[in-house]
Amino acid sequence: MSINKQSALDKRYLRMAAIWAENSYCRRRRVGALIVKDKMIISDGYNGTPAGFENICEDENGATHPYVLHAEANAITKIACSNNNSKGATLYVTASPCIECAKLIIQAGIKRVVYSEKYRLPDGIELLEKAMIEVLYIEKEKLEIE
Repeated sequence: MSINKQSALDKRYLRMAAIWAENSYCRRRRVGALIVKDKMIISDGYNGTPAGFENICEDENGATHPYVLHAEANAITKIACSNNNSKGATLYVTASPCIECAKLIIQAGIKRVVYSEKYRLPDGIELLEKAMIEVLYIEKEKLEIE
């Protein structure tokens, strides 16, 4: 696939992940994720509470509850409940992965991560790079339709 075609696809999938983030009930930050393999979306996720929990992500002081799942974790665990697998896939996520999600990404066999917002800590990205996973940052401002 040509570089221009891949770049256009990367931007489209990131825009779709941003739209998917709108499903989140979290007030502090809404994050969306898509896992794509062979040009097919095989899983999706957004940050939120586990199944069966009330859709309230923050406490009365605005702090995130410790049981809230990140978008990447939701997308990866959905694959575990399906007949699919993420080996060799690309993860599109609106915010760069934290270190905990980076560990899940590595173990899930995902080979590429594309994101559009930098998380406050770079340790997740550093771990992905150490694991030889391709990481691509595309600024939100550059996601406009071409």
